[in-house]
Amino acid sequence: MRLENPIAAIAERRGFFLLDGALATELEARGADLGDTLWSARLLVDDPDAIRAVHRAYLDAGADCIATASYQASVPGFVRAGLSRAAAQDAIERSVRLALDARADASRDALIAGSLGPYGTLLADGSEYTGVYGATEAELERFHRERIEAIHGALRDAGESPVLLAFETIPSLAEAELLTRIVASLDDAVAWISFSCRDERTTCAGDPIEDCGAALERCDAIVAIGVNCTDPRFVTSLVRRLASATTKPILAYPNSGEVYDARDKRWTGTSVMHAPASHAREWLEAGAAGLGGCCRTTPDDIAALAHLR
Repeated sequence: MRLENPIAAIAERRGFFLLDGALATELEARGADLGDTLWSARLLVDDPDAIRAVHRAYLDAGADCIATASYQASVPGFVRAGLSRAAAQDAIERSVRLALDARADASRDALIAGSLGPYGTLLADGSEYTGVYGATEAELERFHRERIEAIHGALRDAGESPVLLAFETIPSLAEAELLTRIVASLDDAVAWISFSCRDERTTCAGDPIEDCGAALERCDAIVAIGVNCTDPRFVTSLVRRLASATTKPILAYPNSGEVYDARDKRWTGTSVMHAPASHAREWLEAGAAGLGGCCRTTPDDIAALAHLR
Protein backbone atom coordinates (compact mmCIF):
# COMPACT_ATOMS: atom_id res chain seq x y z
CA MET A 1 0.00 0.00 0.00
CA ARG A 2 1.36 3.41 -0.97
CA LEU A 3 1.32 5.74 2.04
CA GLU A 4 0.86 9.50 2.03
CA ASN A 5 3.97 11.58 1.40
CA PRO A 6 3.67 14.20 4.17
CA ILE A 7 6.79 16.06 3.02
CA ALA A 8 5.50 16.57 -0.53
CA ALA A 9 2.13 17.73 0.80
CA ILE A 10 3.68 20.43 2.99
CA ALA A 11 6.14 21.53 0.31
CA GLU A 12 3.32 22.00 -2.17
CA ARG A 13 1.14 23.88 0.29
CA ARG A 14 3.80 26.13 1.85
CA GLY A 15 6.35 26.57 -0.91
CA PHE A 16 8.96 24.32 0.66
CA PHE A 17 9.29 21.95 3.58
CA LEU A 18 11.16 23.54 6.50
CA LEU A 19 13.21 21.27 8.73
CA ASP A 20 14.71 22.19 12.07
CA GLY A 21 18.39 22.86 12.73
CA ALA A 22 21.13 21.48 14.95
CA LEU A 23 20.10 20.03 18.29
CA ALA A 24 23.54 19.60 19.86
CA THR A 25 24.73 23.07 18.83
CA GLU A 26 21.80 24.72 20.57
CA LEU A 27 22.10 22.49 23.63
CA GLU A 28 25.75 23.48 23.98
CA ALA A 29 24.86 27.14 23.51
CA ARG A 30 22.51 26.74 26.46
CA GLY A 31 25.25 25.27 28.65
CA ALA A 32 25.15 21.50 28.05
CA ASP A 33 28.39 19.52 28.07
CA LEU A 34 28.17 16.96 25.25
CA GLY A 35 31.76 15.76 25.20
CA ASP A 36 31.14 12.03 25.42
CA THR A 37 30.18 9.14 23.15
CA LEU A 38 26.44 9.61 23.66
CA TRP A 39 26.59 13.23 22.47
CA SER A 40 23.16 14.90 22.70
CA ALA A 41 21.46 11.55 23.47
CA ARG A 42 22.98 11.70 26.97
CA LEU A 43 20.52 14.46 27.85
CA LEU A 44 17.63 12.06 27.24
CA VAL A 45 18.68 10.72 30.64
CA ASP A 46 20.38 13.68 32.32
CA ASP A 47 18.33 16.71 31.22
CA PRO A 48 15.30 15.92 29.07
CA ASP A 49 13.80 19.36 29.70
CA ALA A 50 16.71 20.92 27.81
CA ILE A 51 15.87 18.83 24.75
CA ARG A 52 12.20 19.76 24.96
CA ALA A 53 13.13 23.44 25.12
CA VAL A 54 15.27 23.23 21.97
CA HIS A 55 12.47 21.44 20.10
CA ARG A 56 10.15 24.25 21.13
CA ALA A 57 12.66 26.87 19.92
CA TYR A 58 12.69 25.33 16.44
CA LEU A 59 8.92 25.11 16.34
CA ASP A 60 8.70 28.76 17.34
CA ALA A 61 11.17 29.56 14.55
CA GLY A 62 8.71 28.09 12.05
CA ALA A 63 9.94 24.54 11.42
CA ASP A 64 7.42 22.22 9.77
CA CYS A 65 9.13 19.22 11.34
CA ILE A 66 11.23 18.48 14.40
CA ALA A 67 13.56 15.47 14.56
CA THR A 68 13.69 13.46 17.77
CA ALA A 69 16.85 13.54 19.89
CA SER A 70 17.64 9.94 18.96
CA TYR A 71 20.27 10.36 16.23
CA GLN A 72 23.02 9.04 18.53
CA ALA A 73 20.75 6.89 20.71
CA SER A 74 21.01 3.10 20.70
CA VAL A 75 20.62 0.30 23.22
CA PRO A 76 24.29 -0.79 22.88
CA GLY A 77 25.45 2.81 23.27
CA PHE A 78 23.42 3.40 26.42
CA VAL A 79 24.40 0.03 27.88
CA ARG A 80 28.05 0.85 27.29
CA ALA A 81 27.42 4.05 29.28
CA GLY A 82 26.02 2.08 32.22
CA LEU A 83 22.26 1.84 31.61
CA SER A 84 20.31 -1.40 31.66
CA ARG A 85 18.74 -2.54 28.40
CA ALA A 86 15.30 -1.58 29.76
CA ALA A 87 16.49 1.90 30.73
CA ALA A 88 18.16 2.29 27.34
CA GLN A 89 14.94 1.37 25.56
CA ASP A 90 13.00 3.86 27.68
CA ALA A 91 15.52 6.62 26.89
CA ILE A 92 15.04 6.04 23.16
CA GLU A 93 11.26 6.13 23.54
CA ARG A 94 11.58 9.28 25.68
CA SER A 95 12.99 11.10 22.65
CA VAL A 96 9.60 10.71 21.01
CA ARG A 97 7.68 11.83 24.09
CA LEU A 98 9.79 14.99 24.37
CA ALA A 99 9.09 15.95 20.76
CA LEU A 100 5.38 15.28 21.24
CA ASP A 101 5.35 17.43 24.39
CA ALA A 102 7.11 20.29 22.61
CA ARG A 103 4.64 20.18 19.74
CA ALA A 104 1.70 20.22 22.15
CA ASP A 105 3.21 23.16 24.05
CA ALA A 106 3.68 25.07 20.79
CA SER A 107 0.16 24.25 19.55
CA ARG A 108 1.60 23.47 16.12
CA ASP A 109 0.64 20.90 13.49
CA ALA A 110 4.29 20.14 12.74
CA LEU A 111 5.52 16.67 11.84
CA ILE A 112 7.74 14.64 14.13
CA ALA A 113 10.47 12.58 12.48
CA GLY A 114 12.25 9.80 14.33
CA SER A 115 15.92 10.67 13.79
CA LEU A 116 18.32 7.77 13.28
CA GLY A 117 21.98 8.13 12.39
CA PRO A 118 24.30 5.60 10.74
CA TYR A 119 26.16 2.77 12.45
CA GLY A 120 29.03 5.20 12.96
CA THR A 121 27.05 6.89 15.74
CA LEU A 122 27.63 3.82 17.90
CA LEU A 123 31.36 3.95 17.24
CA ALA A 124 31.48 7.70 18.03
CA ASP A 125 34.67 8.03 16.01
CA GLY A 126 33.54 10.19 13.11
CA SER A 127 32.91 7.21 10.81
CA GLU A 128 29.55 8.62 9.77
CA TYR A 129 31.77 10.74 7.54
CA THR A 130 33.53 7.72 6.02
CA GLY A 131 31.23 4.70 6.15
CA VAL A 132 34.19 2.52 7.19
CA TYR A 133 32.92 0.47 10.13
CA GLY A 134 34.45 -3.00 10.10
CA ALA A 135 30.98 -4.47 10.77
CA THR A 136 29.17 -7.25 8.95
CA GLU A 137 25.86 -6.66 7.18
CA ALA A 138 24.15 -8.79 9.84
CA GLU A 139 25.59 -6.58 12.60
CA LEU A 140 24.45 -3.45 10.78
CA GLU A 141 20.94 -4.81 10.31
CA ARG A 142 20.62 -5.90 13.94
CA PHE A 143 21.79 -2.49 15.16
CA HIS A 144 19.46 -0.53 12.91
CA ARG A 145 16.39 -2.73 13.27
CA GLU A 146 16.40 -2.52 17.06
CA ARG A 147 16.50 1.28 16.98
CA ILE A 148 14.02 1.63 14.14
CA GLU A 149 11.49 -0.62 15.84
CA ALA A 150 11.79 1.30 19.11
CA ILE A 151 11.25 4.71 17.51
CA HIS A 152 8.61 3.39 15.13
CA GLY A 153 6.65 1.79 17.97
CA ALA A 154 6.71 4.93 20.11
CA LEU A 155 5.53 7.15 17.23
CA ARG A 156 2.85 4.66 16.16
CA ASP A 157 1.55 4.31 19.72
CA ALA A 158 1.33 8.11 19.93
CA GLY A 159 -0.99 8.12 16.92
CA GLU A 160 1.42 9.40 14.27
CA SER A 161 0.25 8.19 10.87
CA PRO A 162 2.14 7.50 8.80
CA VAL A 163 5.15 7.12 11.07
CA LEU A 164 7.91 9.34 9.69
CA LEU A 165 11.55 8.32 10.13
CA ALA A 166 14.63 10.37 9.26
CA PHE A 167 17.84 8.53 8.38
CA GLU A 168 20.46 11.24 8.58
CA THR A 169 24.15 11.62 7.71
CA ILE A 170 24.19 8.28 5.91
CA PRO A 171 27.64 7.91 4.29
CA SER A 172 26.98 5.16 1.76
CA LEU A 173 24.39 3.80 -0.63
CA ALA A 174 24.88 0.30 0.81
CA GLU A 175 23.80 1.42 4.29
CA ALA A 176 20.92 3.41 2.80
CA GLU A 177 19.66 0.35 0.93
CA LEU A 178 19.78 -1.73 4.12
CA LEU A 179 17.72 0.94 5.90
CA THR A 180 15.28 1.02 3.01
CA ARG A 181 14.66 -2.72 3.29
CA ILE A 182 13.87 -2.38 7.00
CA VAL A 183 11.47 0.52 6.48
CA ALA A 184 9.73 -1.30 3.63
CA SER A 185 9.03 -4.18 6.01
CA LEU A 186 6.97 -1.90 8.29
CA ASP A 187 3.38 -1.43 7.15
CA ASP A 188 2.81 2.14 8.32
CA ALA A 189 6.25 3.77 8.04
CA VAL A 190 7.77 6.22 5.58
CA ALA A 191 11.22 7.75 5.73
CA TRP A 192 13.63 10.21 4.25
CA ILE A 193 17.26 9.29 3.72
CA SER A 194 19.86 12.04 3.78
CA PHE A 195 23.49 11.47 2.82
CA SER A 196 26.69 12.99 4.14
CA CYS A 197 28.83 13.99 1.14
CA ARG A 198 32.54 14.67 0.76
CA ASP A 199 32.33 16.85 -2.33
CA GLU A 200 29.85 18.17 -4.91
CA ARG A 201 29.42 14.75 -6.57
CA THR A 202 29.69 11.86 -4.13
CA THR A 203 28.73 10.56 -0.72
CA CYS A 204 31.38 10.28 1.97
CA ALA A 205 31.89 6.65 0.97
CA GLY A 206 32.36 7.60 -2.69
CA ASP A 207 28.97 6.74 -4.22
CA PRO A 208 27.84 9.09 -7.01
CA ILE A 209 24.86 10.92 -5.57
CA GLU A 210 22.86 10.26 -8.77
CA ASP A 211 23.21 6.54 -8.09
CA CYS A 212 21.74 7.08 -4.64
CA GLY A 213 18.78 8.97 -6.04
CA ALA A 214 18.10 6.37 -8.73
CA ALA A 215 18.35 3.44 -6.30
CA LEU A 216 15.99 4.95 -3.72
CA GLU A 217 13.53 6.15 -6.37
CA ARG A 218 12.21 2.59 -6.60
CA CYS A 219 11.03 2.37 -2.97
CA ASP A 220 7.61 3.84 -2.14
CA ALA A 221 8.45 3.95 1.58
CA ILE A 222 11.19 6.52 0.92
CA VAL A 223 9.38 9.85 0.62
CA ALA A 224 12.38 12.19 0.26
CA ILE A 225 16.12 12.06 -0.40
CA GLY A 226 18.61 14.64 0.73
CA VAL A 227 22.04 15.76 1.80
CA ASN A 228 22.93 16.89 5.30
CA CYS A 229 25.96 17.62 7.48
CA THR A 230 27.73 18.52 4.26
CA ASP A 231 29.66 21.66 3.34
CA PRO A 232 27.08 24.16 2.02
CA ARG A 233 29.38 24.96 -0.90
CA PHE A 234 28.65 21.49 -2.32
CA VAL A 235 24.88 21.57 -1.90
CA THR A 236 23.75 23.24 -5.14
CA SER A 237 25.57 20.69 -7.29
CA LEU A 238 24.39 17.77 -5.15
CA VAL A 239 20.77 18.90 -5.33
CA ARG A 240 20.94 19.29 -9.11
CA ARG A 241 22.43 15.82 -9.47
CA LEU A 242 19.75 14.30 -7.26
CA ALA A 243 17.05 16.12 -9.21
CA SER A 244 18.31 14.47 -12.39
CA ALA A 245 17.87 11.02 -10.85
CA THR A 246 14.74 11.10 -8.69
CA THR A 247 11.21 12.52 -8.67
CA LYS A 248 11.07 12.43 -4.87
CA PRO A 249 11.32 15.66 -2.84
CA ILE A 250 14.94 16.65 -2.25
CA LEU A 251 16.08 17.93 1.15
CA ALA A 252 19.06 20.21 1.74
CA TYR A 253 20.24 20.81 5.29
CA PRO A 254 23.99 21.28 5.41
CA ASN A 255 26.23 22.11 8.32
CA SER A 256 28.01 25.45 8.63
CA GLY A 257 30.99 24.42 6.50
CA GLU A 258 33.20 23.76 9.51
CA VAL A 259 34.91 20.36 9.92
CA TYR A 260 34.34 17.96 12.82
CA ASP A 261 37.44 16.64 14.60
CA ALA A 262 36.31 13.21 15.89
CA ARG A 263 39.38 12.78 18.11
CA ASP A 264 38.98 16.04 20.00
CA LYS A 265 35.19 16.12 19.52
CA ARG A 266 35.13 19.72 18.34
CA TRP A 267 34.50 21.71 15.20
CA THR A 268 37.32 23.48 13.43
CA GLY A 269 37.56 25.87 10.52
CA THR A 270 35.37 28.79 9.56
CA SER A 271 31.63 28.92 8.97
CA VAL A 272 30.54 29.80 5.45
CA MET A 273 26.89 29.84 6.50
CA HIS A 274 26.65 33.32 7.97
CA ALA A 275 23.26 33.85 6.32
CA PRO A 276 21.55 30.57 5.37
CA ALA A 277 18.78 32.33 3.51
CA SER A 278 21.32 33.73 1.04
CA HIS A 279 22.19 30.17 -0.04
CA ALA A 280 18.69 28.79 0.18
CA ARG A 281 17.18 30.44 -2.88
CA GLU A 282 19.89 28.85 -5.01
CA TRP A 283 19.13 25.43 -3.50
CA LEU A 284 15.42 25.86 -4.20
CA GLU A 285 16.17 26.85 -7.78
CA ALA A 286 18.38 23.77 -8.13
CA GLY A 287 15.45 21.55 -7.17
CA ALA A 288 15.28 21.36 -3.38
CA ALA A 289 11.83 20.94 -1.87
CA GLY A 290 13.00 21.03 1.75
CA LEU A 291 15.45 23.26 3.61
CA GLY A 292 16.96 23.22 7.06
CA GLY A 293 20.22 23.12 8.96
CA CYS A 294 22.54 20.56 10.49
CA CYS A 295 25.52 20.96 12.85
CA ARG A 296 26.37 24.51 13.90
CA THR A 297 23.04 25.99 12.79
CA THR A 298 20.53 27.57 15.15
CA PRO A 299 16.84 28.51 15.58
CA ASP A 300 17.72 31.95 14.21
CA ASP A 301 18.89 30.28 10.99
CA ILE A 302 15.60 28.38 10.68
CA ALA A 303 13.65 31.57 11.33
CA ALA A 304 15.58 33.24 8.50
CA LEU A 305 14.62 30.41 6.15
CA ALA A 306 10.98 30.67 7.22
CA HIS A 307 10.97 34.30 6.07
CA LEU A 308 11.64 33.15 2.49
CA ARG A 309 8.06 31.96 2.18
